[in-house]
Amino acid sequence: MSTAQAHEGVKPAKKRFRIDYHTFGPFVALVALCILGFALNPAFASEGNIANLLTRSAFIGIIAVGATFVITAGGIDLSVGSMAAVISGVMIIVMNTMIGTTGTGVATVLVGCLASVALGLLAGFVNGFMTTKGKIEAFIVTLGTMGIFRSLVTYLADGGTLSLAFDIRDAYRPVYYGNLFGVPIPVVVFGLVAIAGWIVLNRTAFGRYCMAIGSNETVARYSAIKVDRVRTLTYVIQGLCVSVATIIYVPRLGSASSSTGVLWELEAIAAVIIGGTMLKGGYGRIGGTVIGAIMLTTIGNILNLTDIISNYLNGAVQGVIIIAAVWLQRGNLGRINIFRKAGS
Repeated sequence: MSTAQAHEGVKPAKKRFRIDYHTFGPFVALVALCILGFALNPAFASEGNIANLLTRSAFIGIIAVGATFVITAGGIDLSVGSMAAVISGVMIIVMNTMIGTTGTGVATVLVGCLASVALGLLAGFVNGFMTTKGKIEAFIVTLGTMGIFRSLVTYLADGGTLSLAFDIRDAYRPVYYGNLFGVPIPVVVFGLVAIAGWIVLNRTAFGRYCMAIGSNETVARYSAIKVDRVRTLTYVIQGLCVSVATIIYVPRLGSASSSTGVLWELEAIAAVIIGGTMLKGGYGRIGGTVIGAIMLTTIGNILNLTDIISNYLNGAVQGVIIIAAVWLQRGNLGRINIFRKAGS
């Protein structure tokens, strides 16, 4: 048999079709949750409920976008909930104090927002600096600052609650209750933050550096990447995201206390891990984080609309989800081949 005939007799290898569940899994799970929610209570699909669900997901979603950078670079931040609490308290104090100078209009709100951003950047820098230059594990640093921030807001509130003056609430309420072309303002902000985060992580050198550091810090250093600077900046980004989330959260209740932001760190980390970002670092997905945040809020929403299990067990459900997501990642179950070789 000639070589040409031999080649003619060989059938081309059948191309295997792969479904990347690591990428599409969170989206499929979200769709399944929505179908389940509608099946259990048709009110789930109402316009008002969907708007409320997306608005509630904005707080955790914005914080989770920042957490994606931190975790991708191989870090962790347990202080975000307490950070949000102390930023809320300082914002309220600043705005109440400025009423006598700048009045009860937008100017006072802007001053409060600037204070929020400045404090968020500072808190993030402290976490990053202590982790990189202080050579202390991120878990220990942020566990410590979590307690510090929570104690500070308790001190500022004298063990009670800090309330925003009623004179300024009318000027501030649209930040949470307003809408742009029918879309709630918090959802718009969430979308803009997610888009900006995706661009930075996937289309800039900084994003590539984050993944390189999280994948192998030693190799990253040999590649002339300024590891300490990049890692510190991830915590600064986290602080900025917390401040933005706080700005749109404060007008919802108009108050802050030691209970503000409790378990937000759990929800933010859960959203990141559910979305496909590797907990050990080296790989991050902003789009997945957005879906993860919406999923967590959807679970809580379904629990509120039904009586399957108590709403008080929402935290337990989130904990189970975190463990399951990490187990699936480490179990290398990310890809499933539909077509396998014959005889395999």
